[in-house]
Amino acid sequence: MTAASTIALIGAPGAGKTTVGRQLAARLDLPFVDVDARIEAEQGRLIREIFADGGEAHFRELERDTSLDALSRPGVVSLGGGAVMTPAIAEALREVTVVWLSVSVTQASRRVGLNQARPLLLGNMRATLIKLLAERTPVYQNLATITVDTDRTGVRAIVDQIISELKEVDE
Repeated sequence: MTAASTIALIGAPGAGKTTVGRQLAARLDLPFVDVDARIEAEQGRLIREIFADGGEAHFRELERDTSLDALSRPGVVSLGGGAVMTPAIAEALREVTVVWLSVSVTQASRRVGLNQARPLLLGNMRATLIKLLAERTPVYQNLATITVDTDRTGVRAIVDQIISELKEVDE
């Protein structure tokens, strides 16, 4: 793993991208960027407020610009679950190492709960997650350099597995 590495974490809401990303970045001594958190910090508003005020299209523009900036620099980048559906982001992901953190609907539902910060999951969360996973899973699979199932594994073991597989990718 070179110092100039960019590792993108993709996956559904509740897959563990932020939690795993922080620990992975610390272990690799790389900067960590959570795209959603950066958008909130730069806009001075929560994602749900951005959705409510400007709509999903406005949020996706902010997400695209923030993601492309983060992916152009060395570090570990936690992308929003739907970022892969934006063509410019999907194209940028072809230039970096992509780790797909897969998660079942059952486990994602447990982890996300009734999180008001996730505007696309309001209402019937389980049905929405099923729909999102049906749409996004083929894209996640296509973009992934490494796939890690996060359902029954702790964060430390997930990070260990990613680091081990990163070494194999670099060889």
